[in-house]
Formats: sequence, C-alpha cells, structure tokens
Amino acid sequence: MTAVRSEVGMDDTLTALHREHYRSLVKLASILVDDVGTCEEIVQDAFVSVFRSSARVRDEAKLPAYLRSAVLNGARSHLRKRQVRNRLRVVDDRVASSAESAALATDDQRAVLDALRSLPDRQRDVLLLRYYLDLPESEIAATLGIAPGTVKTHARRALDALTELLEDRR
Repeated sequence: MTAVRSEVGMDDTLTALHREHYRSLVKLASILVDDVGTCEEIVQDAFVSVFRSSARVRDEAKLPAYLRSAVLNGARSHLRKRQVRNRLRVVDDRVASSAESAALATDDQRAVLDALRSLPDRQRDVLLLRYYLDLPESEIAATLGIAPGTVKTHARRALDALTELLEDRR
C-alpha cells in the first residue's frame, strides 16, 4: 500500500512540476533548438526521465534542477544528431527560412543567437539559465552540477566572448 501511495505522491509532484515549469523549460530548449515541436519533445523526454527515476529521488526540491539539466542535455544531444545528419547529406545552400521565423527574428536577434550558440556548452548554459530563466547562481550551480564560483567564471568568460563576437554590431 505504501508503494502505491508513494507513486501517487510522485505523480502529484510531477503534475505540479509540469504545471509550474513546462513553459520555461520549452523556452530554455528553444534558445538552443529552433523548432518548437522538437523543444516540446525534449521537455517531455525530461519529464519521462524524471518519472522513470522517481524511485531514486530523495529530495524533491532538486527536481526542477534535474529537469533543467535534462532539457539542456536533450537539446545538446539533438543538436549533435542534427550536425551528424547535416554532414551526411548534401545540403542545398539556398535553404529558405519560413516566413514566420523570418518575421519573428530580426537580423540582430539572429546574430546574438548564433553567437550564443557558438559558445562552449557550459558558458552557453550558464548564460541561458542566468539571463533567460533568471535563476540565481546557486540554482545554476545545482542544475549544472558545478560550484557557484565556477558559474561566475563561466558567465564572465561567456559575456567576454559574446562582446568580442558581436563587436561589429555596435
């Protein structure tokens, strides 16, 4: 009977987490992956991963950090797979973007996103969590499994790199 109660309790916890964090997690994934449907799948996979490993969860307060980490890992994995697929097929140089995406993203926004995507994974992840999800250093550190001081170092290096990459846009 206690196993059933704990499963129900975890279901309620995951339902509440989904309600509270789903949109912000999709937004987080959308910075790295440019397809909303894929972002939603990445987030859903993160929730499935949490559900499957719920028996090992001891501190439910760490679940949001675990979800953010799973989303970042899923987005990176998707990007690696996409790069491999793009290398294996002949790509037409005249790829047209959709009218919707062209209307939504200005030239400057595209430049910033391209620069952000070119950063090393840790630096990019720190900036996304800090400035896009507005997380404090302690939560960023918990999400990425690094020390708070390391968060500061990665943030500084990332901002310096972005400044250099975007210098011609000033």
